[in-house]
Amino acid sequence: MSNAFIAIAPIGPLKASWTEPLKHRIQEIFGYPAREVPILDDVEFARDPERDQCHSTRILEVLTEKVPAGAVKVLGITQVDLFIPILTYVFGEAQLGGISCVVSTYRLSTTDVSGSSATSYHDRMIKEAIHELGHTFKLRHCQEASCIMHYCRSTDDVDRKSNSLCRYCRVLVEDERKRLASGRN
Repeated sequence: MSNAFIAIAPIGPLKASWTEPLKHRIQEIFGYPAREVPILDDVEFARDPERDQCHSTRILEVLTEKVPAGAVKVLGITQVDLFIPILTYVFGEAQLGGISCVVSTYRLSTTDVSGSSATSYHDRMIKEAIHELGHTFKLRHCQEASCIMHYCRSTDDVDRKSNSLCRYCRVLVEDERKRLASGRN
């Protein structure tokens, strides 16, 4: 698996100022290089006309069907508003222990009460991308408030957590990496 990588699948344009730091952070945390790979042109197939949002689970299904050769995980990044039926919106969704996840920048860009800047927007996108990828590495929501795997309900919550895994979550990622490298299911 020496050629294995994590695919970053932009759905629409992504700024290089986002992707390069994201690739670096993915490699640091998960130990795999990240590559941009176009998989989907748009996500209109997942749009719910009544909600005027896209159903993230449907996007995950399509990403999973189109995994590029050599990719151990796929991270879709879109600018559209995402939802799952039981929530008004989601920042992203992942298959726990699966291969695919998706993140939306749509609600990460809103200015909150703290008056966030473009830097906060960029940091939020990276945190949420790492968070969703963490789920694909079998990480659940973490009780430690500073861990990147802590559950967030708002952009203020995202801003408060660190951009790193806690010690416990790092051990779990390392175990999953070893399992993936050995080819065990």
